[in-house]
Parts: sequence; C-alpha cells; structure tokens
Amino acid sequence: MLKKQTQLSPEKEFLQAGRRKKILLLALCALLFLTFIYSAGIGAASFGKKEIICILWEKFTGRPFPGVQVTAAQRDIFFQIRLPRVFLAALVGASLAVAGATFQGFFRNPLADPYIIGVSSGAALGASFAVVSGLSLGLAGFSAVPLLAYAGGLATMILVYRVSRQGDTVPILMLLLAGIAVSAFLSALVSLSVYFAGERLHQVVFWMMGGLGAAKWSYVRLMIPYFLVGFGIIYYFARELNALLLGEETASYLGIDVEKLKKIFLAAASLLVAAAVSTSGIIGFVGLVVPHMVRLVAGPDHRFLLPASALCGAILLIGADTLARSIIAPAELPVGIITALLGAPFFLYLLRQRRKIKYFDAA
Repeated sequence: MLKKQTQLSPEKEFLQAGRRKKILLLALCALLFLTFIYSAGIGAASFGKKEIICILWEKFTGRPFPGVQVTAAQRDIFFQIRLPRVFLAALVGASLAVAGATFQGFFRNPLADPYIIGVSSGAALGASFAVVSGLSLGLAGFSAVPLLAYAGGLATMILVYRVSRQGDTVPILMLLLAGIAVSAFLSALVSLSVYFAGERLHQVVFWMMGGLGAAKWSYVRLMIPYFLVGFGIIYYFARELNALLLGEETASYLGIDVEKLKKIFLAAASLLVAAAVSTSGIIGFVGLVVPHMVRLVAGPDHRFLLPASALCGAILLIGADTLARSIIAPAELPVGIITALLGAPFFLYLLRQRRKIKYFDAA
C-alpha cells in the first residue's frame, strides 16, 4: 500500500512560515543581547561577568553587589567608554543594514549597497574638509567632522536626486548612473583634500577607514532618532517595497504611487546612511552582505527582511568592533578594515554558491 502523503494547506504553510520567522527574530534578539554583554567586557581593560553584573547592579539599585567590588575607574570606563561604543556600533550596523536592504530592493539588485548614490563620498568630502581646514565649529556637543560629514551626505543625496530627475519622474537607471558619476567626482575631491592634508593626513585616512574609537553618548543620542524615524518610515512601506520587486509598471497597476515611494525610500535610507557615516566614518560591506544573507535564508519579504537585517547588522558590527579593539590591544584597528576582511571573502563565497538563485522573487 502506498503511504499517504500529508500535504499542508497554503494557509497552514503560511502560518508555519510566520512562526519560523518570529522564532528567528527572537533568536536574533537573544544573540544581540549576548553579543552586547560580551563586547562590553572585552578591550584593553577587560571586565568579567561578575564585574559587569556588579556595575549594572550598583547603577540601577544604588547598592553594592555582595561579594564583588569595582573601582570608580572601572565604572567610568564601562559607562563612558565601553557602553556608548557598543550602543553606537549596534545603531550604525543596524542603520547600514536597513539602508542596504532598502537599496537592494529599490534597485532590484543584490549588489547595491548604502553608498550607491554617493552619500558616503559626500560625507567623506565634508569630513575631510573639516579636518584639513582645521575648523573648530561645534554644535550641540558635536565637532566639525561629524557635522560637515552629515551635511555633505545629505547634500549629495539631494544633488543626485535633482540631477536624475526627468520631469515628474526619477528613473531608477538615471538615479543609479547619477549616483555613480557624482560619487566619482566627489571621490576625486576627497583625494585632492588628502593630498593637501599635510600633518592631518593620518586623521583623514583613519576616518575614511571607519572606526568607533570616538564614540560617545552624544553620538548615540544623534543616531537613535534618525534610526527610529528612518527604519519606521521604511518598514511602514514594506508591503509597497515588496510590490516594487515586481517592477514599477506592475506596482503602478496595483495602485501604488511609485514616484512618491522613490522619494520616501531614497530620503529615509539616505538619512540612515548619512547619520551612520557622520558618527563612524565609512564602514563597508555591512549594508551589502547582511541583507544578502538574510534574503538567502528567509526570502525577500521586507516585512521580515528589514527587522532581521537590523538585528544582524547590529550583531555583525558589534562583533567586528570587538575584534578591532582586541586583536592588537591596547592599540586598535579601524573597524572598516575588519568588515572588509570578513565581508569581501564571504560575499564572494555566497556569489559562487548561489549563482543561480533568484534573489528578488516577490514574496
């Protein structure tokens, strides 16, 4: 007798897929928490689990933890150096990953990354100008470098949009080509500023390599609202982003205002990138590799892809920064070098193993 093959109905399969995604998100949240705690204890001045528990216990209860003593210097290192750095790494990694997922869906290209429209080049030009000119500008606790980097990134996004606009529409191909051209021009200006940097050359180059050594709570406070607003806007239109995977014409037939969506996704993702670059420099491959990995595991549905990419991006950058500041302690490497060394070979491996996969089949 032939065995009866049990086949789930489409409704049950959908519910099971939804449960698996929820479990995966919960697992990523738990992994992020563990990575956060582990990273907070690693560095030139290491903290054991007992010391971390003691410091947090004293902070929230106001009473000493029984059996463990910590010094005032340890508290200052933990709260003023280590915690803001880990928080900033999480926010920057999440921002770059979400922007990468948005641009990859927006352009329907798995090789698109957060810097594809030249935001990084504009930010690099602003930062290098601040360093080379020696500006002492300050606003709300921020120095000239992050302020001009942020302004340069946003100005580049506006410029690329205006250049690629044709009447009331912005063709994707024109946006991509304009971004490449503007990015190349701004990169030449950055190279020119590096040439004239003189004794400030090291500072310019180190910033362009990407690093979190200057992390402080003011940078974290800058990143939080931009991440929440940028992520919230993009996630609110996740269904529409799924529809764009079918093509602009099909999305229009479904009643979606495609041109309005282009402006929304471009503005929100560019804000995320500009904020991340202004606080940490240029950190590559996070926004390229992370959404790519999540998409291979769970498909292209942006309702799941966006939060999963945010969590994975935070985990990846926290881990990379931990490695950057501990591998040659007490000195540290720029975290951009670590992400490139880890991301480039892994991405090439994924491309070789998954050459025939259809990345953007609509969910």
